Amino acid sequence: MNRFFGGILFLALITLGSCAKKTVLYDGGEGMNEFVPVKARYDYLSAKAKIVIEEESGKVTRGTLNLRAKKDSVLWFTMSPGMGMEAIRGLFTKDKIQVRDRLGKDDANLTYLEFERLYGLKLSLEMFQNILWANTPFQFDYQDRLLRVGKRFELTQIRDGVRYYSKVETSHGKVSELVSNSLDDRGSLLASYPKFLDVQSQPFPAEVLFKLAFKLPEGSQNTIIHLEWTSVELSSTPLSFPFRF
Repeated sequence: MNRFFGGILFLALITLGSCAKKTVLYDGGEGMNEFVPVKARYDYLSAKAKIVIEEESGKVTRGTLNLRAKKDSVLWFTMSPGMGMEAIRGLFTKDKIQVRDRLGKDDANLTYLEFERLYGLKLSLEMFQNILWANTPFQFDYQDRLLRVGKRFELTQIRDGVRYYSKVETSHGKVSELVSNSLDDRGSLLASYPKFLDVQSQPFPAEVLFKLAFKLPEGSQNTIIHLEWTSVELSSTPLSFPFRF
């Protein structure tokens, strides 16, 4: 797997934030007094975004991202650098990670266990959904550390050799900042959700900034990804998820 594809694959796994067609800021009313984080509610979701990827080499890639999702079942995306040309298409289910690289021909067809054996990262569809929609990475339980600091909660969770530190705002119950790093220093992620918009009376991230650092067999990879969502639709009507190698 080349270094650029490594960045794109990780991008595909974590970058489904969402926003509304109308620029209406989310107002949650009174802040929560107890720790009751909010999770996104939907059956099907489709969204479009402008994307900018900055690689360690200085290369900057701009394009568009089209996304579809069925909750707890499927994440599907296509990425285009422009002129209507599709560069990458991906499909993520509960069992597998599948990516078709139409330009570099560097495809992936792996189970999550195979991915873990190759790269030392334990992944799951549920975890990706939580990061995508600014949910807490995992449900809070007795082994976690939780503090109330002013108008936010600070939550520290350790799962499968990875530490997750989340700031959860009392005004909307969503994560505003996530810092994650593997305990063996193989990778780290910083996710910032500075603004939330109202999508059918739910808070969804608008612009999202990701900073990724992880190790591949060829060496280290550092990538910055900025997303600006231009549309999102939540629906109960089934969507299609076309994919084949």
